[in-house]
Amino acid sequence: MTIANILRYGAEAPLPEAIPLRAGPLSLIYENGDLRYIRLGEREVIRRIYIALRDHNWGTVPNILTNIHMEIADDSFSIEYQVKNQRGEIDFGWSANITGSLDGTINFTFEGEAHTAFRRNRLGFCILHPIQECAGAACTLEHTDGSHTKTHFPQLVAPQIYVNGLPTPHLPFVNLRAMTHQVLPDIWAELRFDGEIFELEDQRNWIDASFKTYCTPLALPFPVEIPQGTLIRQQIRLSLQGKIEPKIFSVSEITQVDWLADATRHPLPSLGVSTASHGQALTAQEAERLRALQLSHLRLELNLSRADWRTRLEQIHQESQALELPLAITLILSEAGEAELRTLADALTEIKPRLAAWLLWHQDELVTSERWVQLARLILSPYDPSVPIGAGSKANFAELNRAWPDPSQLDFISFTANPQVHAFDNASVMETPAALPAILATAHERSGGKPIALNPLTLRQQFNPVATGSEITPPPGELPSKVDPRQMSLFAAGWTLACLKHLAESGRLHHLTLYETTGWLGLMEREVGSPLPDKFPSVGGAVFPIYHVLATLGAWRGSQVIPLVSSKPLAIETLGLEKDRQRRILLANLTDHSQTVRLPDGAALARVLDEQNVEAFALAPEQFSLQQGQSLTDQSLTLLPYAFACVEYQGSE
Repeated sequence: MTIANILRYGAEAPLPEAIPLRAGPLSLIYENGDLRYIRLGEREVIRRIYIALRDHNWGTVPNILTNIHMEIADDSFSIEYQVKNQRGEIDFGWSANITGSLDGTINFTFEGEAHTAFRRNRLGFCILHPIQECAGAACTLEHTDGSHTKTHFPQLVAPQIYVNGLPTPHLPFVNLRAMTHQVLPDIWAELRFDGEIFELEDQRNWIDASFKTYCTPLALPFPVEIPQGTLIRQQIRLSLQGKIEPKIFSVSEITQVDWLADATRHPLPSLGVSTASHGQALTAQEAERLRALQLSHLRLELNLSRADWRTRLEQIHQESQALELPLAITLILSEAGEAELRTLADALTEIKPRLAAWLLWHQDELVTSERWVQLARLILSPYDPSVPIGAGSKANFAELNRAWPDPSQLDFISFTANPQVHAFDNASVMETPAALPAILATAHERSGGKPIALNPLTLRQQFNPVATGSEITPPPGELPSKVDPRQMSLFAAGWTLACLKHLAESGRLHHLTLYETTGWLGLMEREVGSPLPDKFPSVGGAVFPIYHVLATLGAWRGSQVIPLVSSKPLAIETLGLEKDRQRRILLANLTDHSQTVRLPDGAALARVLDEQNVEAFALAPEQFSLQQGQSLTDQSLTLLPYAFACVEYQGSE
């Protein structure tokens, strides 16, 4: 099982056990101290309830559970456990009690004590609300002063702006004692809070697929010093209001995938890859395999204040020629930006690179100022006036959503994205792609319809834009914070496909850069192998499963995206394509359990990448596309954990 786990999600350790529970009409999952996916039938009510301790840099201190005691009945439960949070100066201990009753009431209480003095940015309950069910839903808020407000969850992504230097919640979701939201026409869910003041933010700003109700109010200064001996107690109570019909309890075990009738079709967006940050040149085999992906551009991040930028440009120019790709260059400017741009313009006339786009960042700005865009247009456009110039956020969408640039100055708006700003476990990461359509819709509206680019999409955050202290340097033998061992696993392939589905179906994305060419952050391992094989257990010269997703898309470059709907999008996600009257469906199992999916009618053949064959195709990637494929019977396909599949429909549509 150890090898299977590495192939699935890049680690030997098993995932935390997900224990199904019921509280009368509600079904839910208990996992490692948290409550997840609280549902009324198929309708999700609450995505997650958990307790978080965030340090002075907003880093999450892990919960270490002990003394777990459970009493689980068919329609009720009681769970108790104890927790230690220890890292650096932090030593906090607490105990939890969770009960679920026959009437659908869930109570979650924790009591804790600070064993040392430490600084924290947050300590307490977080409640996540699912976006599919809650975006635009009616709700009533009860504030700490006893007043009530009737409102709705935001439809577009609500910005988290700064007031007096502090981030703010989404108004009027502030000073909350309770909140009630509509689940179904005649059913409402009430959350009641005790022990702290709560408020809400729109986590789609960081591509989390949730709204988050949290404590303590952000208007209060942070970090906060917690004296040794401080006692903390909080409680959350969830209850249902309204008449509940038994028929809504039924849940299907099979995922149904269907073409979305009368949906608008869009072309598959342009896809590219970043140059490798390890700095080593591509080998002949690596270049050959990258050419096979039929990408649209090679992204180069060029810091013009560094002395070696020209050498780097010359090296990557040669690499782009070997890959037969134009360069999409991200320029990082300093306050001497005008002189830097003029020196670059001189170098362009000598090196003569083929260009796809300019993207402008400034080393001291999270969102690029218009001044640099105007200078770049003046200085760089003479080299090739057809090359588009873009800017935006070098961090998350959250930073862009606070300070939109003037779209009239830009050819496209850009931001970066990763799924691990707030949570890092497999389930939370797999939820994030569903937030992307709302992000693109918001960007489309705020930019006046300008093209949107995502540069780049990565599995982990490349730097912390909100750190209040210096970044922690990993000790020898540990991976850098921006490296995730899941990069080389089936997990990353499934997450990437889910992102591509939501980005492509929106029709609002102009181009997308994914990952790097080779190495820890890439599509394949370097031929020399992993520098830390115990922590990143890849095979030298092998492609990662992500590669096969992009190769499958590259073979159908220029196709139209045909929207599909999955009855269980947290289990199975899909992307539909049509080209020359032929159709193809790409599927990914997003879970650690086998899943059965029923596909649309039509004769079809399926090629599957899973833990049984991924090692063989990693060393001979071209063989995956040469498979004949298995013929589907009854339009059903069972996928092993985190498996990827390509289904080819035979004949014209």
